[in-house]
Order: sequence, then C-alpha cells, then structure tokens
Amino acid sequence: MRPGSSADRTIFVLFLLLLVWAPLPLGSNRPWASAILEVGLLSLALAWAWLYGLGRVHLHTPFRRAWPATLLFACWLAWLAIQVVPLPAVLLRMISSTRARVPAPYGANAVQTLSIDPNATVGFLLQACACVAAFYLTLALVRHRNRLKAIAVVIVAAGLIQALIASFMHLGKVNYEVFFTGFSNVDNAHGTFVNRNHLAGYLEICLALGIGMMIATLRGGSARTWRQILRDTAGWFLSTRVLLRVSLVIMVIAMVMTRSRMGNAAFFTSMLIAGVIGLATSRHATRSTVILLVSLIIIDIFVAGTWFGVENVIKRYEQTTLYRELQPTGGSVEERLEPSLYALNMMKDYPLTGSGGGTFYAAFPKYRPSSISVYFADAHNDYVQFATDTGVIGLGLLGLVVLSTFIVALRTLYERHDPLCRGIAFGATMGIIAIMIHSWVDFNLQIPANAITFIVLLALAWVAFSTHRHRSNDAEPGLVPSEADYENQE
Repeated sequence: MRPGSSADRTIFVLFLLLLVWAPLPLGSNRPWASAILEVGLLSLALAWAWLYGLGRVHLHTPFRRAWPATLLFACWLAWLAIQVVPLPAVLLRMISSTRARVPAPYGANAVQTLSIDPNATVGFLLQACACVAAFYLTLALVRHRNRLKAIAVVIVAAGLIQALIASFMHLGKVNYEVFFTGFSNVDNAHGTFVNRNHLAGYLEICLALGIGMMIATLRGGSARTWRQILRDTAGWFLSTRVLLRVSLVIMVIAMVMTRSRMGNAAFFTSMLIAGVIGLATSRHATRSTVILLVSLIIIDIFVAGTWFGVENVIKRYEQTTLYRELQPTGGSVEERLEPSLYALNMMKDYPLTGSGGGTFYAAFPKYRPSSISVYFADAHNDYVQFATDTGVIGLGLLGLVVLSTFIVALRTLYERHDPLCRGIAFGATMGIIAIMIHSWVDFNLQIPANAITFIVLLALAWVAFSTHRHRSNDAEPGLVPSEADYENQE
C-alpha cells in the first residue's frame, strides 16, 4: 500500500457520506445546511490538495483528460470573483452601464462592484466553489472501476432512501416536521425536500444513474436451451441485479407520488431519448438492453404507476391550461413561467455581466409588475436565473461544461467496451437530458443537494470516458480488466 492511500480512502468515504447527507436536511436548501455541505466539500478538497502537495497522491487519467471541463469551471469561478471586485466608476460604466446608474452608497467617487449585492454574490461564490470541489474530488478520487461502481451505488442508495421516506409518509398521509419545517404528505410526496418538484429533480438524477447501472449488468447473447434459461433466471433472482431493479421501481413510485408534472415528464422523456441515443450510438448494444428499456416503460408506467397514483399526475396535466384566466386556482403555464418571462427584462439591462450571482431576489422586484404580489427568490427557470445572475458569460461557461460532458458521454457509449463505463455514460446522458428539460420551469440547480449530485454525475461521465484506458498503479490487482479484455469478450 503506497503512502497516502489510507488517507485517500478516508477522503473518499467521507465524500460518499456527504453525498448521502446532502438531500436529508431539506435538500441542504437552508443557510446552515448549505454551510455544512460547503465546509465539508471544501475541507475534503483542501485535504486532498495537501496530500497532493506532499506527493502522497497523484492526478490520474480521468482528471487529466477532463481538462476542458475543469478549465471551464475554473473560469466560471474566476468570473464570479470578478463580480465582487470593487471597480472604479469609469470602468464600471464601460462594462455595465445599467449597473453604473445605480447610486453608489458612499458618494459618486466610490468604487462599486458588478454585483448589486456583493454579500449575496460572495455566498453564491462559496456554493459554486463547493460544487466545483465536488467535481474535482470525483475526478481525483474515482480512479478505477471499483470506486466508479461504489459512488454510483451510493448515489442510487441515497435516492432509494428519499424514495422510501417519501412513499411511506405519503401512503400513511403523515404530517411531520423535519429541521423545524412542517410537511404535509396528504396530496403528494416530499421526502425531505420542501418542494416536491425538487424531490422529483433529485430522483431524476438517481434514477438515470440507476438505470445506467442496470444496463451495465446486462449480458450479451441469449439462452439457447431451457436449462440455460432456467439457470439465467435463477441467477438473476439470486444476484444484486434484482435488488437494483426493485430500487428503481420504488424510486419511480416516489416520482409518481410527487405529482410533479415536469418531473415525471422529464424523467420518462429523457429515458426514451437516452434509450434511442444509446442504441443508436453503441456498437455493443444487446437485445437485453432493448428489453430492459421497454420493461422500464411498461412496468413502471402501467403497473407501478397505476397502483400508486399515475392517474393523479395525468389529471394534473389535463387541468393545466395555457393562460391564468382559464385556471384561476393555479396550474396554468402562464403562471409558472411568469417569473422567468418578466426576468427577461433583467437580461436586457445586464446582458453581459448579470446582476451578480445569487442576486435574483434583489433585482427582480424592479421588473415585477404590481399584479404579482408573490415574493420570488428564484426565477423558476435555471437558464434565465443563471443568465440574469451571471450574464451571457456565466451562462455560456456553464453551458459549455454541460455540452462537453454530453459529447463525452456519447463518445463513451460509442467507443468503450467496458459495460460499467457504458452504463455510467448512459446514466449521465439521461440525467443531463432530464435536468435540462426540467430546468425550463423549475430551479433544481439552485438547490445545493440537486446541484452537487448533478455535478458529480457530470464528473462520472468524464471518469467513465477515460478510466482504465491504461492500467492504474493504484487499482487492486485482479479487479481491473483492461480494455482489451472487454474487446475479447465481445
């Protein structure tokens, strides 16, 4: 065992525990809960960096090959830091004329920042640093197949915990209080999230990765005799695959119980799109993969969904109208899109730089009409909120991270022979599609637990793309098949 391997393993275990903890305290969407998550992730990142500085750990292939994403994330953090740097009035007018017209609190000659609320942007920057730390930690710690499988299993297990809490509480119509916040489970399931839509967003990510893990366990070929069929069937029931399949069913049940229209639509749409993409791009797709995807759709929608309330979700779709006047009690598309539509005027005033990370709550009241009396801390549209907060520059940097990761996941599906890597790539593809769809009418990426889990999913796509192209010295002998081994198995 090399020096530093024990400390590295400890950091990895603590990292996994943080991933399980993140959704439990209200999705970490409270200042104290977010602070715990941020301190934990940043501390682990600093500890690993300290080991790296001592030469006890090294950067491996996944980290080096993910340089486009790591560079883009570093630029994004630098841009957020620039937003809170005091600037002279002349320079501020050149960069953002709208921001320059806001009166300076200490006189006309005082320096100001690009952010209209520097304190809020500093808090947003700390959250962003924690997210990027999670990305870097995943690349640095998940350096071989055993850890790749371990982190995927832990994320799926965290999703299962949320699904079990949400399902039992909803079926029992239990009203309870968690961390001084009351929950009513009579109409829909919440888990430990305040907003049921955010539970749905979290389950989208966990389900995507779980389905990818399920695909990774499939075998090629088909049984030719009854003896082989019986042997394979018995082996399936005695393997961990049946536990994974049951976990997926439970999470789908919880997804249906959230009654989240866009959450359910994003999940099933992403599964269909990712399935088509996976079958089209993979040169190693088997009949088992097709059967699995079809069974997921048929069993989960028409069996589990029917028993646990899919008709209520359908009813919510039927009651959804385009205009507020047609549905005065809520549920119209217009009402859901109102914050983001009015926020588009903010983008006109702060097109390049944004009003500052985390400042939507402070900037939006100026653009909100008097007819809207509800307080909005978020835009209910991640695209609009990132654009208004960080401008075209910030939105562009984040968009390039997601786009480059999506391309890498597609390349993995097409190029890799390792079933685990292909399964992780499928999960990343499906998860990206699901969150990108859901983000049009919600703000999952403003919720720390969802944002961190999504960032880790992106990092896993890079790990699956490059891990074990060459044998790692840190991998345990006999447990890391080479790429050639999988080529020979095909």
